[in-house]
Amino acid sequence: MNYIVKYTGKFGFIKPWTAVRDGETFSQQFLTPSIIEGIEKKIFPEMLSANGQINKIIRHKLLYSMVDVQQEQTQTRGWEIKKGNSKDEKTAVRNQSIIKRGILVNPTLYLSFLTKEDALKACKQHICLCRNEDLLLPDNMILELTDDEFNEIDGFELRFGESEQSFLVGYNRFDNNQPMYGWLEISGKPVFGQ
Repeated sequence: MNYIVKYTGKFGFIKPWTAVRDGETFSQQFLTPSIIEGIEKKIFPEMLSANGQINKIIRHKLLYSMVDVQQEQTQTRGWEIKKGNSKDEKTAVRNQSIIKRGILVNPTLYLSFLTKEDALKACKQHICLCRNEDLLLPDNMILELTDDEFNEIDGFELRFGESEQSFLVGYNRFDNNQPMYGWLEISGKPVFGQ
């Protein structure tokens, strides 16, 4: 038996592992091993020293209602010094630009745990997909499901590891930037109507 905690939010953005600073980018539709590891470390701070390992979250499913493209104003990290009309007049300016970001609307995330104690701890905490303003809040009910029942939940799930159907999904920041591989399993209707 697995213990499932359901998290929901209004919006979320999962950073692509390439070209994050492009003028237009879209949220990934799956969670990489390093994202799951980061969520696990947030829920269970005692796991902070277990780098490159996922010990408590055994599976996950992600679904959402739509992708909405939003504009965001950004500033460069550095300052540019511009000279004024007189030789002593100087102004520090941070250049700005607009990026378009496709975010997930109404994301729902199911996290599966082996023990009820871990699920109870998880259902008392919020999580973030990638950005700390994209909060997902837990339901207060824990589902008890078998693996076969969990397979029936609608959603995208990246199964971690290397196999014939695996592809490179990024580099693990918790494990010396080691390559991460997985394959995508899609069940039911992972993009649901509003």
